[in-house]
Amino acid sequence: MSTQSATTSQSATTAISPREKYYFLARRLHSITGLMFSGFVAFHLIVNATVLAGGEKFQFCVEKIHILEHMGLLVPVEMATIFLPIAFHALFGIVIMLSAKPNVTEYRYGGNVRYTLQRWAAVVILIFLAMHIWHMHWLGKPLGGAQFEPENATFSAAQAMQSWVLWAPIYALGVLATVFHLVNGVWTALITWGVTIGPNSQRISGYACIGLGVVLLAAGWGSVYGFRNYTVSDSTAVAAEVEHVGGDGH
Repeated sequence: MSTQSATTSQSATTAISPREKYYFLARRLHSITGLMFSGFVAFHLIVNATVLAGGEKFQFCVEKIHILEHMGLLVPVEMATIFLPIAFHALFGIVIMLSAKPNVTEYRYGGNVRYTLQRWAAVVILIFLAMHIWHMHWLGKPLGGAQFEPENATFSAAQAMQSWVLWAPIYALGVLATVFHLVNGVWTALITWGVTIGPNSQRISGYACIGLGVVLLAAGWGSVYGFRNYTVSDSTAVAAEVEHVGGDGH
C-alpha cells in the first residue's frame, strides 16, 4: 500500500506542469487586464467623439488629459495603465489562441460563434493597434508617424485621418473589432468572476453589453466621421485654434 501511495503521489506531482499550476492565475490576470483595456477604450472613444460637438471641445478634452504630461506623469501612467496591461493581455491571448481548438464549423451555437469571432477580432485589433500607435502616438515618431499633435489636437487628428483615403475605413473596421472584443469580453468576465451565474442574469448582462457596444460603436464611428470630414476654412481659423491653446499656457 505504501509503495502504491508513493507511486500515486509521485505521478500526481510529475503530472502538474508549471503551465497548469499558474494557468488559473494567468487567466484571471488576463481577464483583469482586459477589463482595464476596456475602460481605456471606452474613455478614448467617448473623448474622440467630442469632435462632433466642435473642434474646440475635443481640444479642451485633450488639454485636460495632457495636464499629466506637464506634471511628468503622462508616460508612467500610460505605461502602467495602458501599454503594459495591453502587452500582457495580447501575449497571453496569443497563448490561449494557439492552444484553442475551435469547432465553429461543426457546432454553430451562438457561444461557439462568439468564441471564434472574439479570436478573429483580437487579430484585427493587434494589426489595427500597431497601425494606430504608429499613425497617431508619439511612439511612432522614430518611424515617421506620430501625426497627432496635442497642442493642435483637432486639426492634426483631422489631417492624419485625411492623409490617406483608406484611413477612415481602416479605423472603422478597427473600432468595430475593438468594440465587439470589448463587450463580449466584459460579458464573459462577468461570468468568470461569478457576478452573473444563472441564465437570467447572463441574459440581462448580455443585453446591457449589447447596449454598451452600440453606444461605443456610435462614438467610435462618429469620431472617425468627424475627423474625416473636419475642415478648417482658412489659415486664420488654424491660427485661432493654436492661439487658444497657447492662451491656456500650453
